[in-house]
Amino acid sequence: MTCRVVLVAPAVTPSLRRARFDDGDSIERPGAVALSLPAAGGEVSSPSVRCRETAAALGLDPSVEPELAGLVAGRWRGRTLEEVGTAEPDALLQWLTDPAAAPHGGESVREFCARVTGWLDRTALTAGRTIAVVEPEVVRAVVLHALGAPEAAFWRVDVPPLSATEITGGPGRWNLRLGQAGG
Repeated sequence: MTCRVVLVAPAVTPSLRRARFDDGDSIERPGAVALSLPAAGGEVSSPSVRCRETAAALGLDPSVEPELAGLVAGRWRGRTLEEVGTAEPDALLQWLTDPAAAPHGGESVREFCARVTGWLDRTALTAGRTIAVVEPEVVRAVVLHALGAPEAAFWRVDVPPLSATEITGGPGRWNLRLGQAGG
């Protein structure tokens, strides 16, 4: 049984433009959202406003998956990276370099990756294709898991808005497909 998961990053939001920890804002220009996606047996979304709006703009009607929520940023939510870097430079550096650190009082990269991997392992039990409109950090966690890369590489994966990343396979063996999703 082969499982295919197409991960779609959300459209641009004002928070993304300002490098702000997500504060629940809407996507910019929903009418301009376009992406060619293959047919799928299942559609899911992160619970954030930007992911649900992106899915709707793409003509999808996904179920919301709480496990696909973005990394919990604790007291940094709504603040820009610059603000946090100025106020708490050591804490920010620790968070960006130590996957087990959660100086913001939220979730560590390690905890987050485990949560996303749990969802992926359950999804892998379903044959066919799933389209998932998810936070960029969810895509990072899935890519690391598929490649068997260390959590320390989490911040080294750039995920542009409206990009599609596909993985195929199942637990224990995932393949990452770069380029156009589908096939």
